[in-house]
Amino acid sequence: MTGGTSQPRVRHNEWQTLAPPALDSWTPTLAVSVVVPAYDAGRLLPSVLAGLAAQTYPAHLLEVVVADDGPGELQLPEVRPDNTRIVRVTDGWGRANACHTGALAAEGDVLHWLDADMLTERHEVEAQARWHHLLDHAVVLGDKWFVDPEPVLALDPTAVLDLVGGDGVADLYAGRDRQPHAWVEAIYARTDRLRLAGWNALRTHAGATASVGRDLYLDSGGLDTTLRLGEDIALGARLGAAGAVFVPDAEALSWHLGHTHVMARRDQVNAYNDPFLADAAPVLRAKRRPGRTYAEPYLEVVLDTRGHEAEAVTATVDAVLASTLHDLTVTLLGDWSALHDERAAVLDDASLPTRVVHSTYAADPRVSLLDELPTTRSRAAFRAVLPGTAYAPRPPALEKNLLHLEHTHEGLRVVDLPDGTEVRIERTAAYARARRLAEPGEDLDAVVDEIAGSRRLQGPRAGFGPSERVRPGPYPRTGGPPLDPDEAWTRVDRAVGPSGPGPAGR
Repeated sequence: MTGGTSQPRVRHNEWQTLAPPALDSWTPTLAVSVVVPAYDAGRLLPSVLAGLAAQTYPAHLLEVVVADDGPGELQLPEVRPDNTRIVRVTDGWGRANACHTGALAAEGDVLHWLDADMLTERHEVEAQARWHHLLDHAVVLGDKWFVDPEPVLALDPTAVLDLVGGDGVADLYAGRDRQPHAWVEAIYARTDRLRLAGWNALRTHAGATASVGRDLYLDSGGLDTTLRLGEDIALGARLGAAGAVFVPDAEALSWHLGHTHVMARRDQVNAYNDPFLADAAPVLRAKRRPGRTYAEPYLEVVLDTRGHEAEAVTATVDAVLASTLHDLTVTLLGDWSALHDERAAVLDDASLPTRVVHSTYAADPRVSLLDELPTTRSRAAFRAVLPGTAYAPRPPALEKNLLHLEHTHEGLRVVDLPDGTEVRIERTAAYARARRLAEPGEDLDAVVDEIAGSRRLQGPRAGFGPSERVRPGPYPRTGGPPLDPDEAWTRVDRAVGPSGPGPAGR
């Protein structure tokens, strides 16, 4: 791959700043592996491979890996690219699993997903690959038309080879019904073909004709092989978190041989996909519900507890956990592994503050206790690093700051506190991309400012105040003699606020 520090610096997802070479006017050097997940694909696969055999991309740089996930065993037709092989899926099932199996078997620098019902135009692979020669963290999204497969199936593979090689597919379907990828095109229309989509461009990652650098794919964690639907968008979220730039290319054109059943049953598909995507992709926040906890948090708050009194730590952490943004986790750094159960003077033990904090949060599912912060990027869409325990966010502060960051597409928010320290709120995707782009020794914040923008705010403006004033109070006391029901409601309203029209309406 092109690698490292000579990469173009794309701001947000403004891919138009790149200048790809014109088709047929450049010299490719990257090896491309076309990965074709195949389930019961014997009817259409000969036409698909014939289209790939007509590609303008150099044959010695092109391999095709057919990941056979179906019943029986596929046989390769005679008309196919020279370097084509079948990899049998032996563990697991489903498209995501087949694509991942093919990706691990592939040898190319670039992985190009192509479903077994996609007939490519002759420049399709070349159009995809040219972006990867420019940018090693590009994810290229091809265009497609949904058409009736019968006109193609009426031709033998040799005739399909000639049809694609002679740019005749459009003529074959002239006057026939063809449908665009409607929901993708709708997003393109709203975002100027993703130029204005910012860090949410991943939503249009439809893997039927997408490509990604192998290194970026592996760095992202790859496909979630447990998913049966929605795996494309879930992978898009992982690639976005790894710093990807999403590039739609109309010249990377394919013909989907068959009208999509997914589009016809979109409501059912969404109803099935939404809980899986909500759990796996924190950037898809519109699919999440207030008050819920998810596998991948939207925000991670980090606090190093060492050197701070236990009461100050709990005041700060409790304020964070009481945020109106429930979709967060807290990572507390400390010398937890040094704690032991040997006999000691309990109240005079030097590890007492550490032990108290550990006991306070060990059972809290939203709190992790780590000795050191992992070097891997955060699982959350954002990470907030608190400098200490003197100041804490008021209940709405974190939610408001993140919502502001989402609207501005910025990558960093720095909150200056009155004691000279600062809170940092970092967008995971922006920092992942910045690490790919930074020159040795270059300030990472400066790179983030260049590709995403950053902003400084004063503590009060950002909603931070002294921890002891922000800390939520204890639950109201109960007990004592029983009260009249109306008097009990009056006490409740006084303690936690009214929730109804009053005693008469209860």
